[in-house]
Amino acid sequence: MIWREKRVMLTVLGVLLAANALFFFTYRVQYEARLSALDARMKEANARLQRARAKRTAAEQQLRSYDTVRRDLQTLYDQRWATQAERFTKLINEVKRLAAQSQLEPPGYSFSKTTDREAARSGEQGISVVGINFTVHGNYQQIRRLINLLELSNQFVIIDGITLGGGGGSDSNLTLSLHLKTLFREAARPPTPSQEM
Repeated sequence: MIWREKRVMLTVLGVLLAANALFFFTYRVQYEARLSALDARMKEANARLQRARAKRTAAEQQLRSYDTVRRDLQTLYDQRWATQAERFTKLINEVKRLAAQSQLEPPGYSFSKTTDREAARSGEQGISVVGINFTVHGNYQQIRRLINLLELSNQFVIIDGITLGGGGGSDSNLTLSLHLKTLFREAARPPTPSQEM
């Protein structure tokens, strides 16, 4: 028989076949293990990427929020809390307009001003507080409308004090004394020669 004559050759082929089968199954198991390890690494990398994207989105939103606050503060600082020269006339016109809109005409206004002396001494930019006092006579609805309009005003005005008294007659007129105040930033002063050194 042929297999006896070619026994060596068949034995070598059998050994090669067994070695190939062993190598194939070993390689396949290792390949599957490497594939599953790569899949796990890819899932972990995707999870890290998603976390990084979420952090980036949160950081971008926070940056936009900071920019909005910064712009709002700059607007507040430049327009609503500007220097007296920039805003005082607008403020007085607004108070007069609101009084007229409430059908109340004050006979006159008085003003007072205080400054931040500590900032003035140190040469820093400070604030000054300007008070506006006036008295009006009218009915309850008119007075209530005036106070409401002052509170809703776009001007930076604070109702600092209210005194309400009766008219004393048969009519329902009331007397309202209002003390308003507002803040102005002082114009920046150039540094003195002693501060430059």
